[in-house]
Amino acid sequence: MAQAVYRLANPLADLDGFRVEFAENGARADIVLDRPPFNLISADQCAQLCAVFETLEADPAVRVIVVRACGEHFSRGSDHDESTDASRESACKRTWDLGAPSRCSKPVIAVNHGYCFGAGFELSLACDFRIATDTTLYAITAQKIGQVPGYECAVRLQKLVGFARLKDLVMRSRMIRGIQAYDWGMVTEFVAVSEVEQTTSELVRELLAISARPQRAAKRLLNDTEDMPVAVAGIEIERYSYK
Repeated sequence: MAQAVYRLANPLADLDGFRVEFAENGARADIVLDRPPFNLISADQCAQLCAVFETLEADPAVRVIVVRACGEHFSRGSDHDESTDASRESACKRTWDLGAPSRCSKPVIAVNHGYCFGAGFELSLACDFRIATDTTLYAITAQKIGQVPGYECAVRLQKLVGFARLKDLVMRSRMIRGIQAYDWGMVTEFVAVSEVEQTTSELVRELLAISARPQRAAKRLLNDTEDMPVAVAGIEIERYSYK
């Protein structure tokens, strides 16, 4: 499927280490990490990624967002020098920026192949769907550079894999393969790397077949009720259902 590169209007025209492409008559927007060979994510890029998600959120034509990468790896994480020198304020800002997919009302798919470490892993965890391949390796590498993982990253991961596995992953900076991530419930799909484009396109088409309004309401409902007691969540479901 041919995809045209689209330059967002200023001030987002000069994107740092990634680009935006559109397909499916503009209904599919791909955020493509493109800083080979490891697609390291800079602080400026984090801020721009957040701004791009806000721009795509405001575009009524866009229905589904895909986060993917060029080359052998999704992302090895943050620039090492920036990470080690980061202040508390800048670290909090980075965590907020990388959580942009979760705040977006539209479905967001992360396509992970090769290394998916550190900031790349955080970005993927904030997405609604994760597709892993037989080349995918996940790891939280903050410990190795004297840092701690972002709070939102740790919370999301705990909800997916449980507290014991979270400690195992974080405190040992443990690396796990895509198939194990799938077995643990971290990812939605596990496929051969040769099948990842087809699997992504099929998931996009499936999501596009659902009306936008109930789809966005469902995402908001699920996000809002995730930590609610069952009785309160039931009331929220009724409220959303009869809007």
